[in-house]
Amino acid sequence: MHIRISISQQTLTFDDGQGVSVTYPVSTARNGAGEQEGSGCTPLGRHVVRACIGAGQPLNAVFVGRRPTGEIWSPALAARFPERDWILTRILWLSGCEPGRNRLGAVDSMRRFIYIHGTPDTEPMGVPLSHGCVRMRNQAVAALFDQVRAGCPVTIDP
Repeated sequence: MHIRISISQQTLTFDDGQGVSVTYPVSTARNGAGEQEGSGCTPLGRHVVRACIGAGQPLNAVFVGRRPTGEIWSPALAARFPERDWILTRILWLSGCEPGRNRLGAVDSMRRFIYIHGTPDTEPMGVPLSHGCVRMRNQAVAALFDQVRAGCPVTIDP
């Protein structure tokens, strides 16, 4: 089982380890690739899924601080909170595996709260627009979530 994210192609490919591979469009960071805290970039390199958050939540469930708020995203809710960076449906929280590159200190992916997560379906995929996370369609992230467990390897390539 392995997840590979391509920043140049704006795709996430999940290989179940049994010969089945599925590719989804994603949206990575508007600021490009990078590991520095506060950069708004998507970190490169080897990671693992540290935690799988949101089991049982409905599609478009809103999360703040990795906790469901009880809200369901809608255009009306988005209009009330135009500055929110919407984290929806499920969260796969990433932890870097390479000390000095994406783990520990000012480059720690986990402490930067780098996730694979759902986003409003009104947001484009295949275009880098996030604040560092990897955004997916809600149905896609729910499907991925159902197949992934904590410890699943994730590689993020340029």
